[in-house]
Amino acid sequence: MAGSGEGGNGGVPAGGEVAMAPGVVTGGEEDAYGEDRATEDQPVTPWAVCIASGHSLLRDPRHNKGLSFTEKEREAHYLRGLLPPVVLSQDLQEKRMLQNVRQFQVPLQRYSALMDLQERNERLFYKLLIDNVEELLPVVYTPTVGEACQKYGSIFRRPQGLYVSLKDKGRILEVLRNWPEKSIQVIVVTDGERILGLGDLGCQGMGIPVGKLALYTALGGVRPSACLPITIDVGTNNEDLLKDEFYIGLKQRRATGQEYSELLDEFMAAVRQNYGQKVLVQFEDFANHNAFTLLEKYRTNHLVFNDDIQGTAAVVLAGLIAALKSVGGTLADHTFLFFGAGEAGTGIAELVALEISRQAKVSVEEARKKIWLVDSKGLIVTSRKETLQPFKKRYAHEHEPVKDLLGAVKAIRPTALIGSAGVGQSFTKEVIEAMSSINERPIILALSNPTSQSECTAEQAYTWSQGRAIFGSGSPFDPVKYNDKLFVPAQANNAYIFPGFGLGVVISGAVRVSDDMVLAAAEGLAEQVTPEHIEKGLIYPPFSIIRKISANIAARVAAKAYDLGMASQLPRPKDLVKYAESCMYSPVYRTYR
Repeated sequence: MAGSGEGGNGGVPAGGEVAMAPGVVTGGEEDAYGEDRATEDQPVTPWAVCIASGHSLLRDPRHNKGLSFTEKEREAHYLRGLLPPVVLSQDLQEKRMLQNVRQFQVPLQRYSALMDLQERNERLFYKLLIDNVEELLPVVYTPTVGEACQKYGSIFRRPQGLYVSLKDKGRILEVLRNWPEKSIQVIVVTDGERILGLGDLGCQGMGIPVGKLALYTALGGVRPSACLPITIDVGTNNEDLLKDEFYIGLKQRRATGQEYSELLDEFMAAVRQNYGQKVLVQFEDFANHNAFTLLEKYRTNHLVFNDDIQGTAAVVLAGLIAALKSVGGTLADHTFLFFGAGEAGTGIAELVALEISRQAKVSVEEARKKIWLVDSKGLIVTSRKETLQPFKKRYAHEHEPVKDLLGAVKAIRPTALIGSAGVGQSFTKEVIEAMSSINERPIILALSNPTSQSECTAEQAYTWSQGRAIFGSGSPFDPVKYNDKLFVPAQANNAYIFPGFGLGVVISGAVRVSDDMVLAAAEGLAEQVTPEHIEKGLIYPPFSIIRKISANIAARVAAKAYDLGMASQLPRPKDLVKYAESCMYSPVYRTYR
């Protein structure tokens, strides 16, 4: 039906009316719904299965403008009497909605209000998010989305995204074809086994792909119509969920081994068959034992990206490159100690090693010698090699065993301490003081989410280092005043990287993701950090300019894809930054014919 909650718009006729200037192709695809900035001034026909009008138009989130429908539009689309007589501007609607959201004191209530708006009026939701990104990002994503996933069963209103379960084995292509949109550019998929630092949330992990794709659109400008959130439900080992009468997923223990592998193989094959080889599949919040395996398995034949491994690595590498503007020297001049050797820690380490090898013109094996890892059993050294997982073995260096983090700091004497273990308060006063005695400007990155899992708070880092630390965190922290100086903690948020990275992949028509494209994204982010930012203690630019940042990252990623011969969108645009900006989604209401 025309007013279906998903937008119900798979029926734009071939060669039908579309919102495009003659000859304009944006994002590598026709702009059928008038979503890109390049087509902002073009009138659009609100096509659904037929031209949406009347009550169905008001129920279609893609085309609904609420009280912003003009008198002419109300007349043409049979809306007279279905709305109060006032006509409001989109800016006034936004102002009213922001006031409504701010009235809620509980973050989860704010989250629910914003999700309701997204299902009611898509453009207003994105305009609100884009214009108030620093205030609303923690609501639609970390840390609030974690609580939303925990309570997803009880706050569930209507389905968002696509659910693929073990019940669909042998029929996954059929499930994908049930999604109304046929032109998909980015898929974010999870199996819910490792949601943030909260563990196995099973089917309730859907909040993560939904939130992630909202950021692809708001921050990176990827069209919402081209985004598809998917949860693969293979069961859950969370006993609380298995006993919860409101749990929305399969009530069985997780499938593993061949059964799991065959389901994922079928899923990836179905995605490729249904959407082609240029759809970016982002793996999100898979457990460590699957995350590396899936990325390595599919990266040679599919366009895949793991934000927990590659996205986190890129944003941290960018922070380290920016921090060196204050500390001095190159990456190769310093030593890095990681607390946590899971997918995030080793992913960051690998990208840092790759960048060192590129900068210093040495082998990656040689570059890895500047990087040390600590896991739950202590410093990773060669005497432990027999018991280590494969991805840890490459960081096992010659050294006597060290059992704890403090001992490792004293023995290795690193410039930077990077935490990704999800163990709250593990950067103790003694650890920070040891880092401060070794370095004039110790780099302390407490990356674990949510806030309760953070290795230390911003206040602790600045206080225990006597205001000398260059600090970054995975969760947001308020500014800290120490000795009359105001420090603004930098949030090493993956949202700096993945939206612009995704846009770069889309606009270039890339068919594979290479490590050099991830490096290009990190370098593109670090370039945006100015001396003024460094003076304030910031190793990332302010989020208020995130769309400018994303356009520059997209241009760097696209340029690298073209240089490597991996881009299919030809000819190559002359100015990739301007092209990226023109392809970005614009939430401004369109005029309807």
